[in-house]
Amino acid sequence: AEYMGPVGQAYLGAMAAAGNFAFCNRSIMATAARRAFEEVVGRSARALDMHVVYDVCHNIAKFENHMVDGVEKRLLVHRKGATRSFPPGHPEIPKQYQAVGQPVLIGGSMGTCSYVLTGTAQSMRDTFGSTCHGAGREMSRSEAIRTYSQGSVREQMAQAGVYVKAGDARLLAEEAAG
Repeated sequence: AEYMGPVGQAYLGAMAAAGNFAFCNRSIMATAARRAFEEVVGRSARALDMHVVYDVCHNIAKFENHMVDGVEKRLLVHRKGATRSFPPGHPEIPKQYQAVGQPVLIGGSMGTCSYVLTGTAQSMRDTFGSTCHGAGREMSRSEAIRTYSQGSVREQMAQAGVYVKAGDARLLAEEAAG
């Protein structure tokens, strides 16, 4: 297989490095969120029981065993724009989720709902245990910037009772629900 050659190995190494970076980034963001809560609420993150409930990678390739035409095969599954959704009892999900299946967190965009789901046996048959990891986009980022102004997005969110603070004015339009 091509992934065994030098280019494939370099790709897998770079992807592993990117995965490690993403894990560190999520850890730093969680720490920053805990500190913000501590400052505002005046209690420690430990006292508030603020801990990571579940952490999962997306946009990454992993070696996994899956059924293909009735035969179990070791595959390199690349989930771009997706994440795992393994069913109850799958050996690669943590013990605390064995009875219900792998948690699936699908974040909505600004102004839309988010979902908490679990993996199913059907997902294993249909998609090698994969699901989307976000709500998706109705328009490209550049189209959203052309379509929405920062002020209109901020006003729309305020009408929905959401306070928005962005470091860069373009980000509000870029992330608009569309």
